[in-house]
Amino acid sequence: MENKKRKQERRFAIANREAIIGCILAVINFVWWYGFAYGLGSKPPEEYTYILGFPAWIFFSLILGTLFMFVLVFIVVKFLLTDISLEDEDENEEDEDEVMNV
Repeated sequence: MENKKRKQERRFAIANREAIIGCILAVINFVWWYGFAYGLGSKPPEEYTYILGFPAWIFFSLILGTLFMFVLVFIVVKFLLTDISLEDEDENEEDEDEVMNV
């Protein structure tokens, strides 16, 4: 029973850590977008610089920001997130008992 509780607590600890990582990624995305969109986009349109036909603020905040987040999420998934079983061990044991009783 104690072993099951520890495994359950470990799964919740991992889930909480990964939820925090997800929130941090969302904040990074917002700060990136807001910084470039309102930082470069606050000038009058006559003063905009253009990159590939887009105003620089759109290019950096939306296009480059999306690519940056794709790479960042890939790195996080590859190196920080943990693959854990979501199956409860008691359910597996109960299923086996039911099959043996039939």
